[in-house]
Amino acid sequence: MFYTPLCETIFKMAAPMVHEKKSANSRFCIVCLGFLWCFVSCANGVEVEDFFTSDHTNNWAVLVDTSRFWFNYRHVANVLSIYRSVKRLGIPDSHIILMVADDMACNPRNPRPATVFNNANEQINVYGDDVEVDYRGYEVTVENFIRVLTGRLPPSTPRSKRLLTDEHSNVLVYMTGHGGDGFLKFQDAEEISSVELADAFEQMWQKRRYHEVFYMIDTCQAESMFQKFYSPNILAVASSKVGEDSLSHHVDPAIGVYVIDRYTYYALEFLESVQPGSKKTMGQFFKVCPREQCVSTVAFRTDLFSRDPNKVLLTDFFGSVRNIELLTETVPLSNISQEDTCSKESCKQREQQPSKEKLTYAKQFPMPS
Repeated sequence: MFYTPLCETIFKMAAPMVHEKKSANSRFCIVCLGFLWCFVSCANGVEVEDFFTSDHTNNWAVLVDTSRFWFNYRHVANVLSIYRSVKRLGIPDSHIILMVADDMACNPRNPRPATVFNNANEQINVYGDDVEVDYRGYEVTVENFIRVLTGRLPPSTPRSKRLLTDEHSNVLVYMTGHGGDGFLKFQDAEEISSVELADAFEQMWQKRRYHEVFYMIDTCQAESMFQKFYSPNILAVASSKVGEDSLSHHVDPAIGVYVIDRYTYYALEFLESVQPGSKKTMGQFFKVCPREQCVSTVAFRTDLFSRDPNKVLLTDFFGSVRNIELLTETVPLSNISQEDTCSKESCKQREQQPSKEKLTYAKQFPMPS
């Protein structure tokens, strides 16, 4: 028999009516309604309560390329490809933190200036016309990355460089670069360990900076980067297991370097078929790039995640789809009185009247006390 917590509630409501003959019809209707709701909820694969109450209201993305130099062209193409996909699915630039360690579009070796391609035929320019890079070049450091996640940024940091999430935010974190067992290199100068990354996510959880996190990484031995995670509501996928390399996909002869990695290439092939209203799930996304295509084993972790990935929509992380509730009630608006408005002439008279407020100079360069 189909059964959900809502069914239990309805049956409890009907129980007191068992000994009341006059309430037989009411009891019968309530029980029938209970079975109907149980059937609907199970048929759709979701709990009825989850339809009416949802803690997820907004989506953010943190996309990080940790490699510089021309021969790492593919890592820049990786992160820009994911950036293009999440924007296409509805996440605006105001909710995307893009960290790119090198500007391949303006590199002197680039035979196609102001472009970055992820395929041999140069069909898609992932650099595009509206790329907003928030951290570039030597700004892409381990310190800045952790500060972005945890919100520990200097007061002078502009809003566009802040991850302004809350306890209702779903956050996609994508990282690509060169890594090893338990670490990911940043620009061949420093590295972030799996323990540091796990602690950063724990700080986010303690400070109520996310509702759910999807962590995605494309690097060698990528699985090792999420093995130390211990915070709740984190779903993770990696392009390779511990001890395996993550390989590139193909070389573009016109550019002379590898242009994209295998896992990201096939992940993007899947994402290109997704539309904002798609019903594709994270469980389907985990099956992207089997070993015969990736030449590495895609690893994932679901034990920290409270929901079944096969019932989690892909757009819960890669898009900006929000649950809405339609209301039939009207909202009364108070009428604006004549005194609250002014004509063109009276507005000018108000502006010409001298203000009695004492004016002072703003502190342009406040110094620490």
